[in-house]
Amino acid sequence: QVQLVESGGGLVQPGGSLRLSCAASGRTFSRYNMGWFRQAPGKEREFAAGISPGGSPFYADSANGRFTISRDNAKSTVYLQMNSLKPEETAVYYCAASKYSGHYYPRETSLYDYWGQGTQVTVSS
Repeated sequence: QVQLVESGGGLVQPGGSLRLSCAASGRTFSRYNMGWFRQAPGKEREFAAGISPGGSPFYADSANGRFTISRDNAKSTVYLQMNSLKPEETAVYYCAASKYSGHYYPRETSLYDYWGQGTQVTVSS
């Protein structure tokens, strides 16, 4: 069992930056693919960024070039640095852990086994 706790959300102006953190419990953190998803009101949860157990990042097209995901296995923590934020990126951001061990980077919600409670990100002037 893995418990995930997100932090770092808040209100930011368009074009601004935020850094989200996700702290994980358990001693097997380094074995998981980790992902960040977001869900806007009335919309489905969508993938934003992920990172493999070995530290290889992968991104949604909408996030590529503006978001940076990283992980610190010693601290069992994954981060999401978000730059140049847009109002349409207002959403609840969720951290998730995947036990998937296949040959591609998981982007589907169905491949993630554990979820945090989410942190609100509001992009508004």
